[in-house]
Amino acid sequence: MNKDELRKLQTPLKQKYKENPGSATITLKAKSVLDENLTCKVETGKAMVEAGLHPATGGDGLSACSGDMLLEALAACAGVTLNAVATAIDVDLRHAEVHAEGDLDFRGTLGVSKEAPVGFKNIRLYYDLETDASDEQIDTLLKLTERYCVVYQTLRTPLSIEVNRTIKPA
Repeated sequence: MNKDELRKLQTPLKQKYKENPGSATITLKAKSVLDENLTCKVETGKAMVEAGLHPATGGDGLSACSGDMLLEALAACAGVTLNAVATAIDVDLRHAEVHAEGDLDFRGTLGVSKEAPVGFKNIRLYYDLETDASDEQIDTLLKLTERYCVVYQTLRTPLSIEVNRTIKPA
Protein backbone atom coordinates (compact mmCIF):
# COMPACT_ATOMS: atom_id res chain seq x y z
CA MET A 1 0.00 0.00 0.00
CA ASN A 2 1.22 3.49 -0.72
CA LYS A 3 0.51 6.89 0.85
CA ASP A 4 -2.30 7.74 -1.59
CA GLU A 5 -4.07 4.40 -1.11
CA LEU A 6 -3.87 4.79 2.68
CA ARG A 7 -5.19 8.35 2.46
CA LYS A 8 -8.06 7.16 0.23
CA LEU A 9 -9.04 4.61 2.89
CA GLN A 10 -8.72 6.93 5.87
CA THR A 11 -9.96 10.29 4.56
CA PRO A 12 -13.69 9.36 4.55
CA LEU A 13 -13.35 7.91 8.05
CA LYS A 14 -11.62 11.03 9.36
CA GLN A 15 -14.32 13.20 7.82
CA LYS A 16 -17.08 11.05 9.30
CA TYR A 17 -15.48 11.24 12.76
CA LYS A 18 -15.08 15.03 12.51
CA GLU A 19 -18.72 15.47 11.52
CA ASN A 20 -20.05 12.92 14.00
CA PRO A 21 -17.56 12.44 16.88
CA GLY A 22 -19.77 9.81 18.53
CA SER A 23 -19.34 7.50 15.54
CA ALA A 24 -15.62 7.23 16.34
CA THR A 25 -16.21 5.45 19.64
CA ILE A 26 -16.41 1.71 19.18
CA THR A 27 -16.48 -0.90 21.94
CA LEU A 28 -14.04 -3.72 21.33
CA LYS A 29 -14.74 -6.93 23.24
CA ALA A 30 -12.88 -10.00 24.37
CA LYS A 31 -14.21 -13.09 26.11
CA SER A 32 -12.72 -16.11 27.79
CA VAL A 33 -14.45 -19.30 28.92
CA LEU A 34 -12.88 -21.36 31.69
CA ASP A 35 -11.66 -24.77 30.65
CA GLU A 36 -10.04 -27.72 32.36
CA ASN A 37 -6.48 -27.80 33.73
CA LEU A 38 -6.42 -24.15 34.84
CA THR A 39 -6.84 -22.86 31.29
CA CYS A 40 -9.43 -20.79 29.49
CA LYS A 41 -10.36 -20.39 25.87
CA VAL A 42 -10.10 -16.86 24.50
CA GLU A 43 -12.02 -15.82 21.40
CA THR A 44 -9.65 -13.61 19.42
CA GLY A 45 -11.85 -12.82 16.44
CA LYS A 46 -9.61 -14.88 14.17
CA ALA A 47 -9.06 -18.06 16.17
CA MET A 48 -9.63 -19.62 19.56
CA VAL A 49 -6.59 -19.42 21.84
CA GLU A 50 -6.10 -21.54 24.94
CA ALA A 51 -4.56 -19.46 27.71
CA GLY A 52 -3.02 -20.91 30.83
CA LEU A 53 -0.52 -20.40 33.59
CA HIS A 54 3.05 -19.40 32.78
CA PRO A 55 5.55 -22.15 33.70
CA ALA A 56 6.90 -19.83 36.44
CA THR A 57 3.50 -20.17 38.16
CA GLY A 58 2.99 -23.90 37.57
CA GLY A 59 1.85 -23.98 33.95
CA ASP A 60 3.07 -26.58 31.49
CA GLY A 61 4.04 -24.07 28.80
CA LEU A 62 1.62 -25.54 26.26
CA SER A 63 -0.94 -22.74 26.58
CA ALA A 64 -0.58 -19.08 25.78
CA CYS A 65 0.39 -16.92 28.75
CA SER A 66 -1.64 -13.74 29.20
CA GLY A 67 1.54 -11.78 29.98
CA ASP A 68 3.00 -12.93 26.68
CA MET A 69 -0.28 -12.04 24.97
CA LEU A 70 -0.08 -8.52 26.40
CA LEU A 71 3.43 -8.09 24.98
CA GLU A 72 2.30 -9.65 21.69
CA ALA A 73 -0.56 -7.15 21.52
CA LEU A 74 1.91 -4.31 22.12
CA ALA A 75 4.31 -5.60 19.45
CA ALA A 76 1.44 -6.13 16.99
CA CYS A 77 -0.10 -2.70 17.57
CA ALA A 78 3.27 -0.94 17.39
CA GLY A 79 4.12 -2.89 14.21
CA VAL A 80 0.85 -2.07 12.45
CA THR A 81 1.09 1.57 13.54
CA LEU A 82 4.74 1.80 12.46
CA ASN A 83 3.80 0.42 9.05
CA ALA A 84 0.87 2.83 8.63
CA VAL A 85 2.88 5.85 9.78
CA ALA A 86 5.82 4.94 7.53
CA THR A 87 3.39 4.70 4.62
CA ALA A 88 1.71 8.02 5.49
CA ILE A 89 4.98 9.97 5.75
CA ASP A 90 6.75 8.21 2.86
CA VAL A 91 9.47 6.47 4.86
CA ASP A 92 10.60 3.37 2.99
CA LEU A 93 11.13 0.46 5.38
CA ARG A 94 12.80 -2.42 3.58
CA HIS A 95 12.45 -4.52 6.72
CA ALA A 96 11.21 -3.75 10.21
CA GLU A 97 10.73 -5.72 13.40
CA VAL A 98 9.16 -4.66 16.66
CA HIS A 99 10.14 -6.47 19.84
CA ALA A 100 8.42 -6.11 23.21
CA GLU A 101 9.76 -7.56 26.43
CA GLY A 102 8.83 -7.09 30.03
CA ASP A 103 10.03 -8.00 33.51
CA LEU A 104 7.77 -9.87 35.93
CA ASP A 105 8.51 -10.87 39.52
CA PHE A 106 6.40 -13.98 39.93
CA ARG A 107 6.60 -13.76 43.73
CA GLY A 108 3.86 -11.12 43.45
CA THR A 109 1.34 -13.16 41.49
CA LEU A 110 2.00 -16.26 43.61
CA GLY A 111 1.55 -14.32 46.86
CA VAL A 112 5.07 -15.14 48.05
CA SER A 113 5.95 -11.50 48.75
CA LYS A 114 3.64 -8.56 49.37
CA GLU A 115 6.48 -6.24 48.32
CA ALA A 116 6.74 -7.84 44.88
CA PRO A 117 4.34 -6.18 42.42
CA VAL A 118 1.72 -8.19 40.59
CA GLY A 119 2.24 -7.33 36.96
CA PHE A 120 5.03 -6.02 34.80
CA LYS A 121 7.67 -3.88 36.50
CA ASN A 122 9.16 -2.69 33.22
CA ILE A 123 8.30 -3.06 29.54
CA ARG A 124 10.75 -2.32 26.74
CA LEU A 125 9.88 -1.78 23.10
CA TYR A 126 12.58 -2.17 20.44
CA TYR A 127 12.41 -1.18 16.78
CA ASP A 128 14.84 -2.84 14.37
CA LEU A 129 14.63 -0.95 11.10
CA GLU A 130 16.28 -1.40 7.72
CA THR A 131 15.88 1.91 5.93
CA ASP A 132 17.74 4.74 4.23
CA ALA A 133 15.61 7.32 6.08
CA SER A 134 17.40 10.17 7.80
CA ASP A 135 17.71 10.35 11.59
CA GLU A 136 15.10 13.11 11.57
CA GLN A 137 12.66 10.96 9.56
CA ILE A 138 13.22 8.00 11.88
CA ASP A 139 12.68 10.19 14.95
CA THR A 140 9.41 11.45 13.46
CA LEU A 141 8.38 7.92 12.50
CA LEU A 142 8.93 6.57 16.02
CA LYS A 143 7.38 9.61 17.70
CA LEU A 144 4.22 9.27 15.60
CA THR A 145 4.14 5.49 16.08
CA GLU A 146 4.18 5.91 19.84
CA ARG A 147 1.60 8.70 19.61
CA TYR A 148 -0.90 6.64 17.60
CA CYS A 149 -0.30 3.11 18.95
CA VAL A 150 -3.43 2.24 20.95
CA VAL A 151 -1.85 -0.45 23.12
CA TYR A 152 1.27 1.63 23.86
CA GLN A 153 -0.82 4.64 24.88
CA THR A 154 -3.15 2.47 26.97
CA LEU A 155 -0.25 0.94 28.90
CA ARG A 156 1.48 4.31 29.32
CA THR A 157 -1.55 6.17 30.62
CA PRO A 158 -3.43 5.09 33.75
CA LEU A 159 -7.06 4.25 33.07
CA SER A 160 -9.99 3.01 35.06
CA ILE A 161 -11.25 -0.53 34.71
CA GLU A 162 -14.84 -1.15 35.70
CA VAL A 163 -15.53 -4.62 37.08
CA ASN A 164 -19.04 -6.09 37.04
CA ARG A 165 -20.39 -9.52 37.81
CA THR A 166 -23.36 -11.69 37.01
CA ILE A 167 -24.13 -14.63 39.30
CA LYS A 168 -26.32 -17.47 38.09
CA PRO A 169 -27.44 -20.22 40.44
CA ALA A 170 -25.75 -23.56 39.79
